[in-house]
Parts: sequence; C-alpha cells; structure tokens
Amino acid sequence: MTGKPNIRHLSTAELEDYFESIGEKKFRIKQLQEWLWQKHAHQFSDMTNLGKDLRARLENEFSLPALSVDTIQRSEDGTVKTRFKTHEGHLVEGVLIPTEERKTACLSSQIGCSLSCKFCATGYMDRKRNLDFDEIYDQVATINTQSESEYKQKLTNIVFMGMGEPLLNYANVMKAIGRITAEDGMFMSARRITVSTAGVAKQIKKLGDDQVRFKLALSLHAANDKKRNEIMPINETNHISALVEALNYFYKQTGNEITLEYILFKNFNDSQKDAEELVKVFRQVPADLVNIIEYNPIDAFSFTKPDEEGIQRFMSFLEHNRVNARLRRSRGRDIDAACGQLANKNG
Repeated sequence: MTGKPNIRHLSTAELEDYFESIGEKKFRIKQLQEWLWQKHAHQFSDMTNLGKDLRARLENEFSLPALSVDTIQRSEDGTVKTRFKTHEGHLVEGVLIPTEERKTACLSSQIGCSLSCKFCATGYMDRKRNLDFDEIYDQVATINTQSESEYKQKLTNIVFMGMGEPLLNYANVMKAIGRITAEDGMFMSARRITVSTAGVAKQIKKLGDDQVRFKLALSLHAANDKKRNEIMPINETNHISALVEALNYFYKQTGNEITLEYILFKNFNDSQKDAEELVKVFRQVPADLVNIIEYNPIDAFSFTKPDEEGIQRFMSFLEHNRVNARLRRSRGRDIDAACGQLANKNG
C-alpha cells in the first residue's frame, strides 16, 4: 500500500475538483465511476475509454487497493466460501448461499471480531481492523460474479452475518450499503439487505435515527440475561431490556422488518422454560420472525445441537404460542462456511 490516496474514497465533489484542476471534462468522472463501481476494475490500465495520459496520471497520483481472492471452497450443497486477502495481507471470508428461490451473499464487516461470543469461531480471533466500505463492496462484486457464473443468476439478497459486528463498523457498513443500493452501483433494493447484530443498543437506535431502509436481525440466542451473559459477553453492557427498548425505537422510526435469531444448544437454551422466555421477548418486540438456527459445532466450544425430536418440540411450542418461527437448516457446514464457522481455516 502506497501513501497515495485511495481513489474510491473520493467523493464525486472531490473528483470534480480534481478533474477540473487537471483540465479534464466532467463526463470523464462518470466513466471513471463506472469502472470503479459497476465494471469493478482493479487497475487504472483496464479503464480503456479513458485516455492513456489520464490513466497514467491517475496511476501516478492515486491508489486502487482491492480485495483479492485467496482461496475458494465449494460445498456439496452448492455453498461457495471465498477467502479474500486485503492489500496488506489480512484474510477475511464471504459466502455465497444458493437456494432455488434466492442467491444470498453473506458478508464480513471486520477482520476478526472483538465480541468473543462463545459459540462463534470468529469470536476466538483477534480483531485486526474494520473493513473499509470499498472492501465490503468488493465482496459483493466477487460473490455476485460467482452467482452469475455458477447459477446464471445475480444475487437476490445480502446479509451482514459474516465475520465481525457490523454495528461496530457503522460508518463503513452504511457507506457500503449506500454504494450497493446506488443506481450507479449494484442498484439492489435495501429491502433485500439484512444487517445482523449481536446487540449494540446505542447503534440500533442510531439506525433508527438515520432512517435506514434495510432489515435488522438480532442474534439473541438466549432469552434471559444470565444465560446470554454466559455465551455473549456483550450482553453484560447491553441487557435484553435495553435491546428490547432499542428494537422498539428502531421500528418506530423505520417500520422495517426485524428478525430474532436463536441458535439451539442442547441442555442450555432448548427447554420449554427457555421457549417460554423466548415467547415473552418476542411479545415485547415488533419482530416479524424468529429464526431457529441449527448449531454448527466449533472446536473451542463444547456445546452440541439438540436431536431432531428436541428441535421439533421447541418449534412446536413456539408455533402453538403463535410465534412466527422458521427453522433455518445449515448450509456449507462441510467447508466451515455455515453460521458461526468463519475463521479463515484452510480447507
């Protein structure tokens, strides 16, 4: 990485000032931005409708760092996990999750994570740094190309459920979503994007204040503070009552869809009492859905998932109590691409 400014970090106004200062016409800015955000060029030399002298000047005065593909793994169920490398050599993972109805990109927002959730492989990694908004965008561009190549279909959905806590990289995640939804970017509807958080109450309220248009998912995983403290240290400073208040505020400001996510752990949070507590939380929150998630074992955590009978018993209790619940089966488990498994392991 050089000391030259990253050209993708310049605003349109800054580009206009620069192009005016070197005597270039304004229409060149649109051509440049098409290469940066729609054609996904990673070298100035690829920008063939810009003059040779202009390309050389841009090369000399700006940098254009981008994520590169380090390795790709393919699951038996069609899931594709890509390990990306940053310009300084850090590794981060993104996943293409295909179903008949949807082609979903699962994105990372940080290199590692600082929250140390006990059941998540990423939580045992050090957080190296936040991803820049253009690096998040690079994940989408690459995974979209994979989807078009392997499934002849563009991405239909995006979930921020990969490595890191999106709301602790707030500015870059918001900028990335802005670029993904922009007409001169991916032009994807914000309603097809879901940001998942472990529960940062202050930032959930900020999402409401900022009038975001995307969906929100809360990783709950235990419906009382004692148990949630055990597996999610963030709960010690963001109690369930604070999260309930924040989610209600978010909904009041935006009206956007909210999902509660709940991983089942055998003999920990899968009893009828646990289900009763989950129903109580659900009743306090304007949530559309509870996603019950199969636990995907990791080496550092001793819990296991309940047997099928236990899962169905839990689901039946929720349904009997008129909770809109869906069982989310794991995909990509054989390549460590399933929920909670992203940790830059070699395949």
